[in-house]
Amino acid sequence: MSCKVRGMEQTSALGRPRSEHARVAVLDAALRLARRDGYAAVTIKGIAEDAGVGRQTVYRWWTSKGAILLEAVSEIARRAALPEPTGDPERDLRELLRASFALTRDLGPVIAGLMADATHDPEFLGALQERLLVPRRKVVGDILERGRRAGRLGDAVDIALVTDMIWGTMWYRIQSRHAPVDARLADELAAAAMKLAGAGERQTARGRTAEE
Repeated sequence: MSCKVRGMEQTSALGRPRSEHARVAVLDAALRLARRDGYAAVTIKGIAEDAGVGRQTVYRWWTSKGAILLEAVSEIARRAALPEPTGDPERDLRELLRASFALTRDLGPVIAGLMADATHDPEFLGALQERLLVPRRKVVGDILERGRRAGRLGDAVDIALVTDMIWGTMWYRIQSRHAPVDARLADELAAAAMKLAGAGERQTARGRTAEE
């Protein structure tokens, strides 16, 4: 079933503004049903009934359950607290990942459903990238870039590769469910990312130069 995302903007095609109360009710209902019944069981009819709005209201602003759930998940991810920069890239990354991974306890199956829909719907994949994947990659990239500029990471650090390792591990565990996405994984990935990013290389090189 297609998961087109047309209609997710703040006004309908006719220019009618969305009711914020109804919008929040729909997003909350979609998440509640997905958590209770599973992503595959969620329907527009069920969302509308649970939210106390008409189906025509839902279809006026979204074209699929995937579009609704993507908006709901994206808003939660965007509101997730980002750690204040401390000057320690490993600490900043660890705190970010702990906060992000904690969200997957409730949202993991929903995110897996969104990813599954995106595999056969290029338009929905584009929306998933824009609204969820790219912003989450950016927050990790910003931490690594700050560390590189501060001399805490190697000059040749491949930020895109390190970011792929971090989020790729999370996505794989969400999909396969062979191991948890938890605080321990956050700590392990933060430490592994620092090694891959060459943490301490500059300091070691400077020390050797000074000795020589």
